[in-house]
Amino acid sequence: MDWSDQANWQDFATRLAAAADLCLKPHRHGVRLLGELPQAAALDGDLCVRIEPRSPEGARLEQADLELELYRSGSDIHLTLMTLADETAPLLWQGSHPVWMDGVSGERCERPEGGLPLEALARRIRALVVGGD
Repeated sequence: MDWSDQANWQDFATRLAAAADLCLKPHRHGVRLLGELPQAAALDGDLCVRIEPRSPEGARLEQADLELELYRSGSDIHLTLMTLADETAPLLWQGSHPVWMDGVSGERCERPEGGLPLEALARRIRALVVGGD
């Protein structure tokens, strides 16, 4: 995906928000870029975004904000999803499979309660990036 192109970024952000809407119902989601878009034609640097949920009535739910980091490792794309409201909460690493890590120690841990929808979202995000759809 060409991250340096603003139209491609906007399309990705729209698709990312729609994936979050689908996986994390009943909330509606917006996506905000943290930092700057990589200038290269492909994802060579990290891309960090905040996924911001709202209630069905439109109220902002800051305690449910997620941070998504996309990065290249070798020839593969990986991502992490973490809850911003609780630095100690487990975070999800998604490469070819999901791995939950303790938010404090970084050691592997069991999937937390409510983790399945985040795994579904991570798979959809990775498909968007890797598949280019």
